[in-house]
Amino acid sequence: MKTAIPKSSRPSTTSAPVRILVADDHEVMRLGVRNLLEARPGWSICAEASNGKEAIEKTLECRPDIIVLDIAMPVMNGLEAAVHIAETAPQVPIILFSLHLSDDLIDRFPTDRIRGAVAKGDSARDLVNAIEAVLGGGTFFPNRKALRASC
Repeated sequence: MKTAIPKSSRPSTTSAPVRILVADDHEVMRLGVRNLLEARPGWSICAEASNGKEAIEKTLECRPDIIVLDIAMPVMNGLEAAVHIAETAPQVPIILFSLHLSDDLIDRFPTDRIRGAVAKGDSARDLVNAIEAVLGGGTFFPNRKALRASC
C-alpha cells in the first residue's frame, strides 16, 4: 500500500496527486467536501463511501493517502470503521468529520488510528489545514476553547 508523503517533500510538478477518500452518508456533504478539496492543486478524491463498511472496502480498493471519515453513518459508524481501517491499512491516516465534536469524544480518539478531527460547521476553515497537518506527519484536533464557544 502507498504511504503518505508530507506535502513539503513531494515534487511539485511530477508527483502523483494526494488521493483522498471521503466517507459521509450525505451525498450533498460529500459533494461539498469534494469541491473544497479538489480546488487544491494536486489533490484528488479517489473514492467516496456512504457508510463505514463501504469506507473499509474503498480503502482497500483505491489505497488513499488520507481518509475523511464521518462519525455518524449507517451500517457501520466511523469510529468502528476507523478501527478496521487501522488494522488493514495502518499507514493511511484518518481525519474524523462530525457535526458534533465534544471534548469527551475527542479524548476517546485513539491518536495512533485517528490523526485529526474537524467539525462539519468548521470544514471550510479547518479541513484543508487538517489534511495538510496530517499529511505532514502531525495531528489536527480543534482548540478546546473554540469548541466550547461554538456549542
